[in-house]
Amino acid sequence: MNQKQNIKVPLLDIPLSYEAVLADVEKNINEVIRSGYFILGPVVEELERQIAAYCGAKYAVGVSSGTDALLISLMAAGIGEGDEVITTPFTFFATAGSISRLGAKPVFVDIEPSTFNINPKHIEKNITNKTRAIIPVHLYGQCADMDPILDLAKKNNLAIIEDAAQAIGSKYKGGRAGSLGDYGCFSFFPTKNLGGFGDGGMVTMASEELYEQVKTLRVHGSNNKYYHKVIGGNFRLDAIQAAVVLAKLKFLDQCTKKRRSNAQTYDRLFKEKGATDSLILPQEIIPHHVYNQYIVRVKEKRDELRSFLGGKNIATEIYYPLPLHLQDCFASLGYKKGDFPESEKAADEIIALPIFPELTTDQLEYVAASISQFLKN
Repeated sequence: MNQKQNIKVPLLDIPLSYEAVLADVEKNINEVIRSGYFILGPVVEELERQIAAYCGAKYAVGVSSGTDALLISLMAAGIGEGDEVITTPFTFFATAGSISRLGAKPVFVDIEPSTFNINPKHIEKNITNKTRAIIPVHLYGQCADMDPILDLAKKNNLAIIEDAAQAIGSKYKGGRAGSLGDYGCFSFFPTKNLGGFGDGGMVTMASEELYEQVKTLRVHGSNNKYYHKVIGGNFRLDAIQAAVVLAKLKFLDQCTKKRRSNAQTYDRLFKEKGATDSLILPQEIIPHHVYNQYIVRVKEKRDELRSFLGGKNIATEIYYPLPLHLQDCFASLGYKKGDFPESEKAADEIIALPIFPELTTDQLEYVAASISQFLKN
């Protein structure tokens, strides 16, 4: 350990992540440049085919971001003014923000503390005659418990829109994220397990009718140029982003395997060092977790631990420090502190540790040893 004080551990090393795939990325980008198809086109269509096959969905539509994947799915589901959509308050803003942008109301349901995902047991009592959809979020790379959610949706004729932005490749009882509901929404933001050179996203679905609706909405509601059936938006995926993601897709399973291995190493090291008296480690309740984030709960002095690790050149993050029901922009919904205690407790306790595939054994050991050192003081 005498040399490890010089180790730096970033939360993510994007340049390093491209070393193995850079030749394929550059080749694909050069082909796009030569083709002249910069928006949609054959490279986007090929990525759509491959993502659909990877996720076990029949169709996929490339869009401009993960946020727009949610928005366009809500639009295709007919969500609008006065409707209600049930989701979790413990997620990235876009989940609920997309609902509000259409004039609908996000109705929040608390999370299961072991997975940080929406608790199906609390959904039914929040269904009203205005409820039109449920958005389960597969947070951090682990699928929500989908069977009871799907049962409720069928019983009440509700659309299911999976927010799988952090969960490409994750599984639920043999099916992959994006193939479980009516729509699967993915993000290709650079920090995601399958990230591009900027914004990008994808919507997956099994229904040909929904596929055609989403494709139409993607280009301002038009199937034939300058003739518009409905009001859509500019939700198109750029070909260069598709080219980057297409090059990286062939390495996704390999990278996921390394993320899972890193998570197992952390688990072992924390247990060996006796840190689990003060830390709650991630629980893989729904196999197969893809660890977009490795999240631990810190029972006491979470913020002090973050500062201590920062002083040792170990980057961490809090996803997310304030649940959505307490955000200023959602004050009109009428929620207050204490309404969703599990989400609030998670926001106070969780910390994300570096988990990216390129982490070395020395870096993993340094992180675990540093946390153990703090906890013993």
